[in-house]
Amino acid sequence: MTNNEDFNDEIGNNHIGSSEQNPLREDAFDISDDEKIELIKKNVESILTTLGMDLTDDSLKGTPNRVAKMFVKEIFGGLNPAKKPSSSTFENKYKYNEMLVEKNITVYSTCEHHLLPIVGRAHVAYISNGTVVGLSKMNRIVDYFAKRPQVQERLTIQIVKELQKVLNTEDVACIIDAKHLCVNSRGIRDIESSTVTAEFGGKFKNENTRKEFLDYIKLETTF
Repeated sequence: MTNNEDFNDEIGNNHIGSSEQNPLREDAFDISDDEKIELIKKNVESILTTLGMDLTDDSLKGTPNRVAKMFVKEIFGGLNPAKKPSSSTFENKYKYNEMLVEKNITVYSTCEHHLLPIVGRAHVAYISNGTVVGLSKMNRIVDYFAKRPQVQERLTIQIVKELQKVLNTEDVACIIDAKHLCVNSRGIRDIESSTVTAEFGGKFKNENTRKEFLDYIKLETTF
């Protein structure tokens, strides 16, 4: 391999991100989703054929189309800004000024280095400065930024920055604990390890506030 290929492999194998924003070309949305599906379908057909698979087999006939639709409509749907969830805020009429924590939000994402799943939980918190957001919107924001080729550190930062913008406050925090199948199922193949990332804004940089948040997410959820 060339020096550039060695360098790129080193970055990917060590799961190092390059930017705070997902690296998208300016023409990323010049063609429609249907056109993208047709192009990706042909590429998946090429990959499977190159691997020696028989695409006339009943089990494989629909695979290229299924994969293409999954990429565009589902697991990478968060790349499209048109799919960004609306996040209406409401006046905090009941004057709840303590920490609000939404924990154990399911995270399904995809590692941008090997296109393998990242699966885990996000814990998100904020302290209202006069406005609140619907609880489900916190889950939707996590899901939106997760549905794209990602680096976990970037995902954590994006969730916090989006909620800071929506709520007009710096007092937002997020912790993600997730397994990366590119570590668990290939390479080192360590099935037990998980990756924890955190982003603390505003009051959450204070040690006592941060400890309160960490204590909340340790609590067992009862039903």
